[in-house]
Amino acid sequence: MATFVLVHGAWHGGWCWRRVADRLRAAGHDVYTPTLTGLADRSHLLSPSVRLQTHILDIANLLSWEDLESVVLCGHSYGGMVITGAADREARRIKSLVYVDAFVPSDGESAMDSRPPERVELAFEQIRSVGEGWWMPPTPAASFRVNEADQAWVDAKCTNFPISCFTQPVRLTGAVDGISGKYYVRAGGYKAPQFDACVEKLSGDPDWDVRSLPCGHDIMVDMPDELTAVLEEACQ
Repeated sequence: MATFVLVHGAWHGGWCWRRVADRLRAAGHDVYTPTLTGLADRSHLLSPSVRLQTHILDIANLLSWEDLESVVLCGHSYGGMVITGAADREARRIKSLVYVDAFVPSDGESAMDSRPPERVELAFEQIRSVGEGWWMPPTPAASFRVNEADQAWVDAKCTNFPISCFTQPVRLTGAVDGISGKYYVRAGGYKAPQFDACVEKLSGDPDWDVRSLPCGHDIMVDMPDELTAVLEEACQ
């Protein structure tokens, strides 16, 4: 039996991991799918003070307060920023890291640093036009190439997201670099230069297992069986 902590990305919540979590639990594993502060079932806590560091502490504190050990810590998209920061704080608790079409930041980098310029411009236009100067409305599921049958469900669940989570840089001590088991799963059906750059950077690194699945950005929604199999590999 293994312990998994599955961290969602921007606009999402713990709900997006339901299919993967069900499969892992059926196999006898312990699974945590926390929702980050200000999103989904915790959207009543959304405020301009919510930043990347808030979300890093959400996960680091979960690991600590639940006394978790030998954890497979997984992050989707923006969740890669979060798990990197949390793993750096609680490295002794982590067995392996799994990045699902996610950012893999270095010390001092923010999510905005690697986003394409047109996406950065769109984000700031959105916060000026509808986001009261600090939040971004959800990106439609169709833009993430979510399968058509699930697009309405995903759109109904997504909530607004603070831009400070994308602009605040992560601060790392280097402890995360000592975690030996690292996996990167790229969504082959979703065009994203920032994640292609991650694949290019990591593919030649022997510490990383890099692979691709033929689906849209929300791999845990589109291909839960295949993603579950990767996660179970990561706990071996």
